[in-house]
Amino acid sequence: MGGTKYANAVAAVKAMENFLLTRSDLDQLISAATAAEMESLISARRCSGNEELTLEGVWEMIRGYAPDCVELKILLYKNDFHDLKAVLKSMLSGHDPKSCCIRPTNLDLDLLVKAFSSKEFDLLPDYISSTAEQAYELITRTLDGQLADSLIDSACMSAMQKAAEESGSSFMVNYARLITACADIKTAYRCAKMKKQRSFLETAVCGSPELDKESLIRAALGGPDSVLALLETTSFDEGGKLLSQSPAAFEKWCDDMIMELAQTARMQAFGAEPLAAYYLAAEAELKNLRMIRVCRESGTDRETITERMRKLYV
Repeated sequence: MGGTKYANAVAAVKAMENFLLTRSDLDQLISAATAAEMESLISARRCSGNEELTLEGVWEMIRGYAPDCVELKILLYKNDFHDLKAVLKSMLSGHDPKSCCIRPTNLDLDLLVKAFSSKEFDLLPDYISSTAEQAYELITRTLDGQLADSLIDSACMSAMQKAAEESGSSFMVNYARLITACADIKTAYRCAKMKKQRSFLETAVCGSPELDKESLIRAALGGPDSVLALLETTSFDEGGKLLSQSPAAFEKWCDDMIMELAQTARMQAFGAEPLAAYYLAAEAELKNLRMIRVCRESGTDRETITERMRKLYV
């Protein structure tokens, strides 16, 4: 993933970093008297001539500079598998599938719809085709949407780890493993509270080098406290303590861990790592902006909004 191959793309990304929001900017937005003032502050920070920041726009910009960088596609696997769930459920319920899909995505959504409607799952890319077929068979046989969702989510984590290993990038490997561990922790803890059986856990938990699948399953079968006790013996101890307080606190911790990982790639001059890191930075910024807007609309106090803010790239 290294080398000078993406030097122009990295230079473009570093220039775009100047328009990302800082912590000071977030503080001003939180303190803005009105929504109009908030939007004005954002526009001023972007500077004239810069379009509104969107993940789709960021993705198109990066891919425009590095169209052959296949490693970056791993970043969109979460969207791909989300869209798989959306299309599957929408078609079974008779709704328009595309209204539930998100972008950016690696998938051709028309092809995804066709694969389900014609049962030609081999039309889809290898990393997702078998999951689509398994999920369709499972939900039509059991009518258990929760189990089908769990199968798809676990398959997504597995596909990310596999693709990251094949990429040869330590950054992407660490990213995929971190994403998987955080997802598995949430799943195991939730299943423990719901007293799910082993058969469900076998489908829902993915496993990774950081957190062994069987260990997580055994802990979940022992209850929530057993899951937290397991985490105390790992590098996810802090996250476990936050999870015991609230799912929201744990989600923030996971997001902050991802941003800390992204920051390790920021100073690299070449390679695709800075491109991946910039995408993750834009994702974190948009999440913060969305959170501020929602909290302001609901009347949440400034201190609480500040506490919920994720770490930023700059």
